[in-house]
Amino acid sequence: MSDLPPNQPPKRPHKGHKGQPGDPRRERDALSGRFEPDPEPAPEPEVEALPAPEGPTQIIDTDYEIGQNNIEGRMPFAFDVHNPVFGISAVAVVLFTVVTLLFPTQLEPVFNGLRDSLTSNLDWFFLLAGNVFVLLSLFLIFSPLGSVRLGGPEATPDFSLTGWFAMLFAAGMGIGLMFYGVSEPMSHFDTALGGVTMEDGVRTDWAPLNGAEGDEMAARRLGMAATIFHWGLHPWGIYAVVALALALFAYNKGLPLTLRSVFYPIFGERIWGTPGHIIDVLAVLATLFGLATSLGLGAEQATAGLNFLFGLPADNLTKVILILCITGVATCSVVLGVEKGVKRLSEINMVLAFLLLGFVIIVGPTWAIISGFFGNLGAYARDLIPLSNPFGRTDDNFRSGWTAFYWAWWISWSPFVGMFIARVSRGRTVRQFLIAVLIVPMLISVLWMTALGGTAISLTLDGVSTISDAALELKLFEMLAQLPLTAITSFIGIVLVIVFFVTSSDSGSLVIDTISAGGKVNSPVPQRVFWCGIEGIVAIALLLGGGLGALQAMAVSTGLPFTIVLLGACYAIVKGLMAERRELA
Repeated sequence: MSDLPPNQPPKRPHKGHKGQPGDPRRERDALSGRFEPDPEPAPEPEVEALPAPEGPTQIIDTDYEIGQNNIEGRMPFAFDVHNPVFGISAVAVVLFTVVTLLFPTQLEPVFNGLRDSLTSNLDWFFLLAGNVFVLLSLFLIFSPLGSVRLGGPEATPDFSLTGWFAMLFAAGMGIGLMFYGVSEPMSHFDTALGGVTMEDGVRTDWAPLNGAEGDEMAARRLGMAATIFHWGLHPWGIYAVVALALALFAYNKGLPLTLRSVFYPIFGERIWGTPGHIIDVLAVLATLFGLATSLGLGAEQATAGLNFLFGLPADNLTKVILILCITGVATCSVVLGVEKGVKRLSEINMVLAFLLLGFVIIVGPTWAIISGFFGNLGAYARDLIPLSNPFGRTDDNFRSGWTAFYWAWWISWSPFVGMFIARVSRGRTVRQFLIAVLIVPMLISVLWMTALGGTAISLTLDGVSTISDAALELKLFEMLAQLPLTAITSFIGIVLVIVFFVTSSDSGSLVIDTISAGGKVNSPVPQRVFWCGIEGIVAIALLLGGGLGALQAMAVSTGLPFTIVLLGACYAIVKGLMAERRELA
């Protein structure tokens, strides 16, 4: 690694980044990776599209050229793929899908056993790693390293705050909030109220911590605290680490926008060889199976909603048709241009989500929701350390079955969400970036869970039993059935699931394609179409080969090795930021 003189002009000036945040052309270019170069000389088609750092930064001087290991061609479709990352990833996924579709019955117990084994034996590892990511993020916010600006000291943001927050929220949670917004608070409330049960000296209940047997108010607070724990600082700390690492090494160091670039401080030039191939393949597989899990959950809930509203059969055929249709819509979005789809769909999501949220707050137990928001934050703060503790606990079912799965799921999603956040966060300081990524989506999630989950709990305490008795994917619709305008709000809920589905699929295909193309962000459209289709096929295969258990098993399996990768990234982030501070000193 060597420093270039701070006054050296950028290697590739780009005019597309000039202008004010919120400018349509500026936002389009930041999302698509296609920046307008200087008119003279004419741009070469293979020129990498990321903007050069603006101002003095510690650019890493490497002989590696983006795409130098790529294989290009135009028959039968245009392609530009990294060798061997694309080949290994594609072959592994296709083989897995074929085997799963051929032997669905035989594989179901295998998937369930794999999930249970990993979460039971390695729950301490997932919890410990999650704590590391949160503590690092909080440290950087209050550290002088937080003043480093992503993209260089003279860089300015590409997006307005409103557009930026909308994309952060839609990318990071999406379908999960719809699926678990009612079902998780209700589940934790019920188990906490039931208290601790023992058989042969072993706890068999699913209550968080020590439960709150017979105490409705204490069970409500504990249930909400446990829910917020799974949707608060820890998932966003995971996303923040990946996004910050990618943005720092791509926008400040001049390296390709892939996970391998983050490990340059550890491996040096070897990162362009086998170590880097392994990291990028793991990132592709983790992202793909993490997305498939979310798409499967979305299909489960959308199918249940269609059955609830219109009586459509809630069977595997309906789920498969739904996945195929929505994957087709996502593919059209990819073909037409992700820069047009992702941002607009994210903003549509925000509008619809806040309409549903506002409706529940107004017609539901309004005062209980408003007061509960602050009370739930207090309960979360009180129970955060006990819930984060990886050792010496007795609530094995909760810790392994809920928390360890969530942490593995968030980690498997992190390459996708992290790269997407990195792509839209250029121009922010590290401190601004971390505060926004950690705090803003967390507060929205707390409000969402308080409004929907809190309303469901209030209705249950008032004597409504249908919500508690319903399946996970139906709890949202059963709760809405107790409020006015059920048909309209339930339909909005289904639309939200579907739009989140499309947003995740098309932006996910962009991220996977960027990694499998060696960091090229303007690779041929057919490659994105390929990955978009593969995401849908994998979700179908896992649903048919074991349902929700299979989806969870693959998310945990790919999340485990990638957790080790992210722990290494923490070291690289600190080292990279310290070099930036020295450059500015």
